[in-house]
Amino acid sequence: MSVDGIGARVARKEDRRFLTGKGRYTDDMSVPGMKFAVFVRSPHAHATIKSIDAKAAKTMPGVIDVLDGKQLQADGIGNLICGWMIHSKDGSPMKMGAWRPLADKTVRYVGDAVAIVVADSVAEARDAAEAVAVDYEPLPVVTDPVEALGEGQPQIHPEAPKNLIFDWELGDAAAVDRAIAAAAHVTEMKIVNNRLSPNAMESRAALGIYDAGDDHYTCYTTSQNPHLARLVMSAFYNVAPENKLRVIAPDVGGGFGSKIYIYPEEIVCLWASKRTGVPVKWTADRTEAFLTDAHGRDHVSTVKMAFDGNNRITALKVDTIANLGAYMSLFSSCVPTYLYATLLSGQYAIPAIHANVRTVYTNTAPVDAYRGAGRPEATYLLERTMETAARELGLPPGELRRINFIRTFPHQTPVIMNYDAGDYEASLNAAMEAADWNGFAARRAEAERRGMKRGIGMSCYIEACGLAPSAAVGSLGAGVGLWESAEVRVNAVGTIEVMTGSHSHGQGHETTFAQLVAERFGVPIDSVNIVHGDTDKVQMGMGTYGSRSGAVGMSAVAKALDKVEAKAKKVAAHLMEADERDVVIEDGALKVAGTDKSVPWSQVALASYTAHNLPSGMEPGLKESAFYDPSNFTFPAGCHICEVEVDPETGQTKIVQFVAADDFGNIINPMIVEGQVHGGLAQGIGQALLEGVHYDDSGQLLTASYMDYAMPRADDLPSFKVTTSNTPCPGNPLGVKGCGEAGAIGSPPALINAVTDAIGNNEITMPATPQKVWAAAQAAH
Repeated sequence: MSVDGIGARVARKEDRRFLTGKGRYTDDMSVPGMKFAVFVRSPHAHATIKSIDAKAAKTMPGVIDVLDGKQLQADGIGNLICGWMIHSKDGSPMKMGAWRPLADKTVRYVGDAVAIVVADSVAEARDAAEAVAVDYEPLPVVTDPVEALGEGQPQIHPEAPKNLIFDWELGDAAAVDRAIAAAAHVTEMKIVNNRLSPNAMESRAALGIYDAGDDHYTCYTTSQNPHLARLVMSAFYNVAPENKLRVIAPDVGGGFGSKIYIYPEEIVCLWASKRTGVPVKWTADRTEAFLTDAHGRDHVSTVKMAFDGNNRITALKVDTIANLGAYMSLFSSCVPTYLYATLLSGQYAIPAIHANVRTVYTNTAPVDAYRGAGRPEATYLLERTMETAARELGLPPGELRRINFIRTFPHQTPVIMNYDAGDYEASLNAAMEAADWNGFAARRAEAERRGMKRGIGMSCYIEACGLAPSAAVGSLGAGVGLWESAEVRVNAVGTIEVMTGSHSHGQGHETTFAQLVAERFGVPIDSVNIVHGDTDKVQMGMGTYGSRSGAVGMSAVAKALDKVEAKAKKVAAHLMEADERDVVIEDGALKVAGTDKSVPWSQVALASYTAHNLPSGMEPGLKESAFYDPSNFTFPAGCHICEVEVDPETGQTKIVQFVAADDFGNIINPMIVEGQVHGGLAQGIGQALLEGVHYDDSGQLLTASYMDYAMPRADDLPSFKVTTSNTPCPGNPLGVKGCGEAGAIGSPPALINAVTDAIGNNEITMPATPQKVWAAAQAAH
């Protein structure tokens, strides 16, 4: 390991500009002639649009134009799509209802956009938007996903009778039913996974620029994958030809999944720029974010877990209703199916699993991937059930898990996934030791003397990262491949530029990717520049989500580095009149092993470009590219243990200790990994104790501000104890697994298991607010 290389705790290069206010975000972008947009949004959750009258608005000060859905339709702009095809168990395709970027006939949730106002200032645009008169005819509303499937409920899309999008299954239903019938014990539960709002620090924004002289479009956007945005906007939405569209995602202040997708606003701003002849910028306010950002989770499930007489799991049966909201977002269909049901085996050797998933439309904001995307839902269901089963069987929760751990690898689960490597008992042991599990009884007794209720809970999670591999996901319905690309350019003076299709929106790629290069060539990390987020600079890429940047993005970089290294060694061997097989790279120089012959890295780079003395037939330059398509998912895993103290008089829950023992494979930068885990834990704790999106029966969002939606604050969180173990991933050249989502996956069940242990009542749903905890504690005594 070099000072700056793999495994070093290098401070993030990008933080200097972020901490000094020099980051450049989409809302910071300004171009000559730029105007500002405000969207006219439906106040109704379901209604027919009878008419839109913008005459008065168009005459107001500063207004450039007011455009609506009929004009958009006339210009041939297409519907938003879901990019992952799912078929029901009867073979029929999913029922995808039409989603217009500007609704022209029907609105289906509060916040559905019906028009855009372009004006000289945001204030003028906002005033004019309020003057646009829209005549709505309200229609009946349904917001509850279980009720949406019932008889006589409002029909949200004509394409989906009874609001059912698809009825999908995975696994062997007959084998599961036989095992349950023969079981010595069956644990049954109803599990609700609450709806969440993503709440990235930077709200969504878009700047659309149409250059009439070049007939060229540029879109600045808050995106986790700008290349996919360009592909979809050109190929499916007919906004612009791909070769005439540049998409730039500059600094992005957090995404958590909510910025993977293409939303109506990017499409409409680009279209409006061409229509009006001026660049058009839109930036969401926080209420718009609550109303229109893709929400996460929102599952209602029933589960049966069967055990034999030796307390081994024999079967798992799951039935889930997943709420996808008013429209199908870009990846929404794969979240409750292939990112959820395929992880229901968890860390356990379960011989038979069957999952049935029904997805439904409701008059609520669309739901898609949110940090973890299916994996938190699967882990919560499984680990709440395991903890409950341990209580019913009279076993310590760690012992029941040990009995059922997978111990040999590779391991083929009954639900598609093939786990490549792991040591689950090592994580469990590390977590229990760090949490002083054996000393808990004394701590509980001490809390009782103070009139407090103390509880402890654990969660053993697994996730599938590095999404992965293209042929596999293609066979399962994905509309794109999930490879990644990289290009490594060594400049004539020896500095290095890495073009990556991965996108950084808080993960620290400018540091970790540079560490990989510094390790390989022995150059200072400051001589390496990471370029991403611009479709004109990086040929093609698949972006960042699913903790894939290390396992897939950096693996592509590693492959390109292999090619650069091979060519550099050929050049150096020629310069030193040596055999290239004897050339090694050490401390920023290429050396002949066992001799004092060496050539500085910068000299090899210069020789490659001057081309005065290259091997015969070699092309000048030192630049290589590579695509990496993974052979499998990666499978980070771990054990989280939470200890809480509950005040039975108020229901207030205090986390007194939280331990996360994780296996992420090889780690590039431990400091960045710890930061990712801390952030994930904060979001998971937020879901468990505080956060929840709520609509009333008329479809009005009741949690549209931070006055109503409770985000975790510093005093809600403890100082985390974070440890890691390492079973390297055998499926990629770096042995990395991914760490970005683990905290949000493992923490909610650990916390709820601790709360229910403290109050002696297993019946509580997330978020476990003081009111809920107090009521459950009273009911238990």
